[in-house]
Amino acid sequence: MPRLLVFGDSLSFQGPESPCAADEPRLWPNIAASALGGSAELVASAGWTARDAWWAMIGDPRVWADLKHADVVVLAVGSMDTLPSPLPTYLRGGLRYLRPSGLRRTVRKAYLAAQPRLAVAMRGRPRVLPAKLTVHYLDRAVYALRILRPELPIVAVLPSVHRASSYGNVHTGREETAAAIAAWSRRVDVPVLNLAEVVGEHVLSGRGNPDGMHWGWEGHALVGKAMAALIGPLLAPGESPAGT
Repeated sequence: MPRLLVFGDSLSFQGPESPCAADEPRLWPNIAASALGGSAELVASAGWTARDAWWAMIGDPRVWADLKHADVVVLAVGSMDTLPSPLPTYLRGGLRYLRPSGLRRTVRKAYLAAQPRLAVAMRGRPRVLPAKLTVHYLDRAVYALRILRPELPIVAVLPSVHRASSYGNVHTGREETAAAIAAWSRRVDVPVLNLAEVVGEHVLSGRGNPDGMHWGWEGHALVGKAMAALIGPLLAPGESPAGT
């Protein structure tokens, strides 16, 4: 029963209407794990980038424990890296710490109202994380994992797409990041799943979450099935997908 350790962002746990508990069987990590006859452990939070996944890997003792028992590591981050970020990440993330609460709500409301207009005006720049930093943190993660567990299979993803009005429907940073991750994956021999190819039509046709970014259950099913197909050949002979 292979155990998948998935580092993700909100695409890993957001359903068609709201966030879900990590054990929701319709989420793609659990669909992939089920298809492989195993289980999934999800380490994720909203907005996580490759940098956040790296920080979790080196800073969360629960992850250290999970790594001992994982049969596959999935680096399902990189999509949020590509989003427009009119405010630097440290300022945007710091809004939650503003006090009093009335000031926090006012500032946050103003920023959310301005964000789509700024994304359009600034043509999607700056991004949450530049492509070179996305690759840098993915590279560090793979290097560390291969020192700890040289035999451990690792897979990654190419960024998803969006039609989110909250970002002014701007996604100019995706292609550069996708190309950088693809080149990196070939260099370090890490297979990647192209989320845009798998779930792009689902998202762009409006069948996903109304926010234009996250997926419906159809999208989760597509990604889960595709991820299982990618991981299956990497497992030991006794750990191939159920029924094969």
